[in-house]
Amino acid sequence: MNLADASFGVCILPTDLTLPPTDLACEVESRGFDMLFFPENSHVPIERSKKAYHHPELVEPLARMHDSITALAGCAAVTERLLLGTGVCLLTERDPIVTAKSIASLDRVSQGRIIFGVAGGWIREAMENHGTPFKKRWQVVKERTLAMQTLWREEEAEFQSEFVNFGPTWCYPKPLTPGGPPIYIGSNHKNVADRVADYADGWIPLHGRYDGDPIDDLRVACEKAERDHSEVDMVLFDVPKDIDVIEDHLNRGCTKFAFLVEPTNGEATLKALDEINDFLDLLS
Repeated sequence: MNLADASFGVCILPTDLTLPPTDLACEVESRGFDMLFFPENSHVPIERSKKAYHHPELVEPLARMHDSITALAGCAAVTERLLLGTGVCLLTERDPIVTAKSIASLDRVSQGRIIFGVAGGWIREAMENHGTPFKKRWQVVKERTLAMQTLWREEEAEFQSEFVNFGPTWCYPKPLTPGGPPIYIGSNHKNVADRVADYADGWIPLHGRYDGDPIDDLRVACEKAERDHSEVDMVLFDVPKDIDVIEDHLNRGCTKFAFLVEPTNGEATLKALDEINDFLDLLS
């Protein structure tokens, strides 16, 4: 295990009850972390279908989160080296043209320090409020991803599909990162490895939530897609403070790890960051 090859970060739900996003970013960078991820959710319908993981302590913070792209723009202004990521941006709840401009602007403001994590979400009623059919959510994610990449890469962009349609278009600014920031799919769905190999730059699986081995399955998916596996990255989310887990993944090629920090008050958040830092000191 070569820890010099590893990057460590945190994923925090930034709400109006936690530390402000800019304060969070400064605290994370000052402790030497490499990455900061913000999830997002536009809203939570009060009347919604319930699932086993719809616990009140989870759902309420989802309704209180800051807009991830706006919050990360603030973080970019107060940090210098921290990679800033959406963990993840729900494309089922976003207009692709507006989002393409927002992410391109964020990429420029941050001087290319963006990881663009995307997904479909899991609250059916929320995405349906945005006009996305629940059963076609992954088709929507793919089409909007490809449409945004087209807007970033082409001077006169156009795109036609079932859910995205626009004729020849000028859309600026272009991202500072050539071709746009890397796009990672955040999901534990059984088909996600194939989706990553098909149209993404990386994968954000949650440790222990995916039914399989994400490293092995992604390698197989890349082989089927005739894609170079070394070109596809991975960030392991919700990594436990377990040396054996990190060593195993690092030895098999996964070099990016993000710890989840519960959306609590400022004092508890800072304590959680310090505990993670103490654990990482044991690895060095």
